[in-house]
Amino acid sequence: MSNYTIYHNPRCSKSRNTLAILEENGLAPEVVLYLETPPDARQIKALLAKLGMKAAALVRRGEDDYKACGLGKESSEAELIAAMAAYPKLIERPIVVKGKKAVLGRPPENVLDLIG
Repeated sequence: MSNYTIYHNPRCSKSRNTLAILEENGLAPEVVLYLETPPDARQIKALLAKLGMKAAALVRRGEDDYKACGLGKESSEAELIAAMAAYPKLIERPIVVKGKKAVLGRPPENVLDLIG
């Protein structure tokens, strides 16, 4: 089992590039295709804690689902987490986890902080 996990969308260039950086560094992360196997609210809360960020920083505001859910700047942490659990396209990607730490692969080079 790998020490690294990537929440990956193979259609996203940032996600593909982040995975490539991991592989170029000799790592074989566990790949979670989060659109097919979405994290639940508890898992999203855990990811946010590892990332050290609030839900507002992880949600993709440009997605149609964001508006369809009635989300906005005034949305609570709980509302944003519930929406990301119900509509995983709202989760910014990729997220790479190692132990108790995680980084958002935007830009992909951010993953080097977990490797080094």
